[in-house]
Amino acid sequence: MAKPQQKRGKPKDTGRRVKKKVSILNSEQVVYVDWKDANLLRRFMSDRAKIRARRVTGNDTKQQREIAKAIKNAREMALLPYTNRVTTQRGGRRDRDGDDRRPRGDRPDRSERPERDEAAPATSEFEGIENAGEETEAVTEGSEA
Repeated sequence: MAKPQQKRGKPKDTGRRVKKKVSILNSEQVVYVDWKDANLLRRFMSDRAKIRARRVTGNDTKQQREIAKAIKNAREMALLPYTNRVTTQRGGRRDRDGDDRRPRGDRPDRSERPERDEAAPATSEFEGIENAGEETEAVTEGSEA
């Protein structure tokens, strides 16, 4: 059974005014967004080569449309990447000091380890295969005659 949705009230007014983000295009008085200006266009892209949103860059609708079109043209002309692979270190739990290696503890010396017996033959599920080849050769030789 679905729960009834609670109505959201007005957001709390903390008394702070949110400062509107100023666009790079306005601050640098860029009149025309050129698709050949890769340095300018990279400022509107994330580290994964995605086009940043208006609320992040501070562009208005018209500027965002021009930026998106210029980035797409630059990608087509191979000036900008379509994607960027970002490598991050992944893994298990790490300590707070950043050392993710376990302590070595009391490990025996390598000289004390039991050596593996290299002279012992490896067992295989295909032990009889060596002889099977000889039988096949005999059958094929006999059929030629």
